[in-house]
Amino acid sequence: MTKDELRAELERQAQRYKDVYGGEVITYAAQPDPDRKPWRKKPSLLDQAFDKEIEKIEKERLEKKEAASEYD
Repeated sequence: MTKDELRAELERQAQRYKDVYGGEVITYAAQPDPDRKPWRKKPSLLDQAFDKEIEKIEKERLEKKEAASEYD
């Protein structure tokens, strides 16, 4: 069934409803689909622990670098 055939069928059904039941047909524009947000992975406990370890290592490395520069 093509779009034109579908439109014609819906028009026939709407006209039939008006004729048989005496009702009023109200048509609405289709609502756009909401934009999907990109999927993000929630960090697990292991991910969080890994990040903390990396921060700790970087902090120790920075402290060693500053201590070495004080003696120069």
